[in-house]
Amino acid sequence: MAGNADALRSVIADAASGVALALRGGGGPDAVSGILHPDNPFAPAAVRVLGADVLAPYALGHPPPTAEAGDAQSVRMALAAYPPGADASEVSVWSYGGLAEAARRFLPADGALPPVPDADMAWTGTDPWQRLAHRVSQLAALAVPGLADGLAANLAPRVDDLSRGFVRAVRRRDWLQAAGVGRWLARLPDVPETLGLDTGLVFVGRLGAADPRVDLHVAAAQRFFGRGR
Repeated sequence: MAGNADALRSVIADAASGVALALRGGGGPDAVSGILHPDNPFAPAAVRVLGADVLAPYALGHPPPTAEAGDAQSVRMALAAYPPGADASEVSVWSYGGLAEAARRFLPADGALPPVPDADMAWTGTDPWQRLAHRVSQLAALAVPGLADGLAANLAPRVDDLSRGFVRAVRRRDWLQAAGVGRWLARLPDVPETLGLDTGLVFVGRLGAADPRVDLHVAAAQRFFGRGR
């Protein structure tokens, strides 16, 4: 079991590195295909973990992949294999919904894609700022232009709370949480200038460079929203 967990973490890290490289212009949008070939037994789980980020390079305007392409097959497999159960957390429902929404936007429509599930948004207004930042960081893959617009609208009034969460994560040296919250702040309006988001994202990217998912979130903030350069 430990060996499988290590192998999955390695595949996730390699895939995240591939997406970050694609967002920086280093290759085509199908950055994940060579790493997460559909025959790879860890592909569905890795895609489910990375969520909508697997298809994020297509948000740069590239033509969609064919239905037979590796990215398309892996995403469909992940959506079929790991739907949220009845007792799933809000984060699980939102991350699945984000992957389903990205698939419907960037993959060929062929009837094989599940509907985007309804997800509760009450927590965006009621969570204390620490918990809000934690949940938002787990949904960083949804901070892509045109995805999860309703969530973005609900988070906009809580920019100050998310800014506090970003600072707290940096002080705790929780680079993955800081990168995820920072990526969302890069998308949202009216971020306080006093936060120093651009400098903060550069700092997080350097100190958290050992984690490819940190690098991916910083690359997304830079490429999609022009922050953290």
